Amino acid sequence: MIQIQNASKSFKDTTAVKDLNLEVGKGEIVGLLGANGAGKSTTINMLLGFISPDSGTVTIDQLDTTKKAAEIRKRIGYIPENVNLYPYLSGLENLDYFCRLAGLKYKKHELQEVLNTCGLQPEAHQQKVSGYSKGMRQKVGIAIAYAKKAAVYLLDEPASGLDPLASNELSDLLKKLAAEGATILMASHDIFRVREVCHRIGILKNGTLVKELRSEEVSANELESLYLEYMKN
Repeated sequence: MIQIQNASKSFKDTTAVKDLNLEVGKGEIVGLLGANGAGKSTTINMLLGFISPDSGTVTIDQLDTTKKAAEIRKRIGYIPENVNLYPYLSGLENLDYFCRLAGLKYKKHELQEVLNTCGLQPEAHQQKVSGYSKGMRQKVGIAIAYAKKAAVYLLDEPASGLDPLASNELSDLLKKLAAEGATILMASHDIFRVREVCHRIGILKNGTLVKELRSEEVSANELESLYLEYMKN
């Protein structure tokens, strides 16, 4: 579903992504590890069609993400690190609004079920988002992506602001989506979460994919040591 071939992207004198090759198949979860500036967000933004590669190709379901951006976004559920919601609306109202923007209509009890599935406590459903913690806002953002029933999910630090229980619930949800056939690419700093939830892991450094491996090949501690070694050298 996701295919990146020899993609490069620079901003002025800075190379954000260099000759990147990456594929993510149906029912697969792939995690990208890397420090700030490694190229994780740039990769996701190319897949979303927000920016175009300077060279190479970036496709989703064989559609070019630059030329077919509007069509592709209908198939994507996106969870950013910082979810932007309307503070004067409740979590439930935000979910309903963004679903309607995507052409989706849910009954109230269905929206509540989505929020419950994504870990937002029932008593918070009707509260204004202005009173939410970052973790609560993140759960609404996850719910918005989940409600879309997308074929592809792109996640940029999705567990940001989540407590350990909520982060674990997110992992379970991603595994459930993958088991149902979704294609998932997750960029994260969280080595242990990536090791737990992903089938394959890529390490990005200075825009280059320096290592790719299957999660079953390493323990979390071994992955941490490997990651740190690449970051030092």
